[in-house]
Amino acid sequence: MDIFEKCFCYTAAKEARESGYYPYFKPIESGQGSQVIIRGRRMIMIGSNNYLGLTSHPKLKEAAIKAVEKYGSGCTGSRFLNGTLDIHEELEAKLAEFMGKEAALVFSTGFQTNLGTISTVVGRGDIVITDRADHASILDGCRLSFGKLMKFKHNDMEDLERVLKTCGKKGKLIIVDGIFSMEGDIADLPNIVKLAKRFGARVMVDDAHSMGVLGENGRGTAEHFDLMDEVDIVMATFSKSFASIGGFVVAKEEVIDFIKHNSRALIFSASPPPASVAVVLAALEIIKDEPERRRKLWENARMMLEGFKGMGFDTGTSQTPVVPIIIGDQMKTFIFWRQLFNEGIFANPAIPPAVPPGRSLIRTSYMATHTKDELNRVLEVFGKVGKDLGII
Repeated sequence: MDIFEKCFCYTAAKEARESGYYPYFKPIESGQGSQVIIRGRRMIMIGSNNYLGLTSHPKLKEAAIKAVEKYGSGCTGSRFLNGTLDIHEELEAKLAEFMGKEAALVFSTGFQTNLGTISTVVGRGDIVITDRADHASILDGCRLSFGKLMKFKHNDMEDLERVLKTCGKKGKLIIVDGIFSMEGDIADLPNIVKLAKRFGARVMVDDAHSMGVLGENGRGTAEHFDLMDEVDIVMATFSKSFASIGGFVVAKEEVIDFIKHNSRALIFSASPPPASVAVVLAALEIIKDEPERRRKLWENARMMLEGFKGMGFDTGTSQTPVVPIIIGDQMKTFIFWRQLFNEGIFANPAIPPAVPPGRSLIRTSYMATHTKDELNRVLEVFGKVGKDLGII
């Protein structure tokens, strides 16, 4: 049998393109601000993770340009060998200080950060416990490890306790998203920490969507719940609030040193390019110095949550700038997306396996830089489409 047979038989994307309901790989011809240009047409962007609106900030652009002028375009090697620059180490020191942890380690992507950290820390005979709604990168990191993977129902502490009771005295790591990327709810970290202490487990939080968003200083979920000293490992990406690419993990110095010298995802990958690192350094300073951006983000998020609920949309359990509009039916979700797109609104349809069966949704997310006029236009269009399709 030809190994490519599965490729030749795959027709779903082609059929969606031919029907006019294919929502993916839309080429954007502008910067990722609150508005974007797609095929010459200006659209309001509510499908980005640019929470603080920093992708077009002059300081970040200037930092990238200066880094390229000084270091060139890339490192041409892994962090382990010739790919560590002084700015990589500067960034790690500043991230550790910002997070109040002993050490930090920078990876080339957020996906690699989870892959490399989890598959290294979780060894043979260990147990890794995940929320069923955790990101794919967490699950893939677990699968690459030699440990046993166990899952608990989404944010269900009774089910987590049930799982922990079966683990005995083996090494245990509980991993949760801080903000869950599709439904926009927050992990029940206080009770997760209590259960971890009771059963002798360690806790890792993926703050990809929480960093720069949650907490008084934007330090994520642990700060939000005043548990900065109670979480063992915090991971986050640079591709969202930091407006760049890459990821990092913070923990005790011994844990970071172990990952640094044993993670295949780090040792065998080229290091983050100078421009990307310089952008993160600049973004970190803005996150610390401009808390008004975070306040504006939350003002916009509250406006949209209240607006959607007021019209009768199902926003699930969202508490954050990630606001899902739950449709349920997969085809109706694609039709909803198409009508939004036709009206100049860029949002993201999410269907299984990204969400549970019967929970297809339009994922919307908001920025500090969205204007009231833009957000009112979004609500107007959603109301129109929702009524046309009988959703509200």
